[in-house]
Amino acid sequence: MRTERNLTRRLDRVFARLDREPERPAHIDVPRMSRHRVVLFSATLAFYLAIVWAVVTTSWLVRLDWQVMFFRPYQQWPEIHAFLDYYVVLGQRGPTAVMVASWLGWRSWRQHTLRPLLTLAASLLLLNITVGAAKLGMGRLGPHYATVIGANEMGLGGDIFPSGHTANAVVTWGILAYLASTPRARRWLSALSAVTSLGVGLTTVYLGTHWLSDVLLGWAAGLLILLALPWFEPLIAKSEGWLFDLRDRWRDRRSRPVVEPVVPVTPVVLKPRGVPAEAAPVREPVSSTRASRGAAHLAPGPHTTRSERTPVTPVGSRRPPHADRLPRGAGQPARPLAGG
Repeated sequence: MRTERNLTRRLDRVFARLDREPERPAHIDVPRMSRHRVVLFSATLAFYLAIVWAVVTTSWLVRLDWQVMFFRPYQQWPEIHAFLDYYVVLGQRGPTAVMVASWLGWRSWRQHTLRPLLTLAASLLLLNITVGAAKLGMGRLGPHYATVIGANEMGLGGDIFPSGHTANAVVTWGILAYLASTPRARRWLSALSAVTSLGVGLTTVYLGTHWLSDVLLGWAAGLLILLALPWFEPLIAKSEGWLFDLRDRWRDRRSRPVVEPVVPVTPVVLKPRGVPAEAAPVREPVSSTRASRGAAHLAPGPHTTRSERTPVTPVGSRRPPHADRLPRGAGQPARPLAGG
């Protein structure tokens, strides 16, 4: 009972705090490309290129990949196989994008800003372009499809290098730290996203779907995208302003009353046959509200009013004639007198 009360109080505090934020917060700072961030970006890019060079030249890193593959971690620790099958979903692009987009969409609605969703869209677009191009360009085969022991398996039509699961985990969960509103939240979320993404990468090595070097390169690829996002902040702000202007115009168009155009009614002038046009009388237009009557059947010839007509009486009787009867008004024959 006490636990339920404490949970209810905490939820009330959360919703009360949210109710105090009806407008866009002004204290949220947009990350900028500082000197510290430029140094981190340059170091990560150098690490990325070093991994690629080490794999292309078939150095010690390729030999380490083969040693880990022959070790077969999924056979060494089979009891955690079921758990890691579910854990690796945290690196799949579809489920993670839906989860993070749901949270950022709710946050955008509460703060009256589209920046969280637009930042997520920009990061995923950069991820698809950069990682996809690297996968197709280097064409490395995975451990399950390796052909020659000790070879780097490059240029054989594969799409395994760098690890897409690792890069996606870095970007998807790292975007929460990038959009954090306080420095403390940013530090905690950065550490959590780093551990989550590194765990997803090592899980792919455990399952045998990626080389170890794939995971290292995927981690560097995702970090490069997060570090480069401040360069795209002006474009994100411009896109947000354009979308809000489009929304306002759409609302104005919906609230504006629709005025139907008035079509003028032109009266129709009828003229009798055989009469020239200049002699035809002009009739007044008939009101449209007047009910239309059926066509009258008139007898030919001139017509007079009812008062001027002569009464019509039937001629003769309508009763059928009888031979033993005389018509009315005829003289009756004189009856013979009795005794006469």
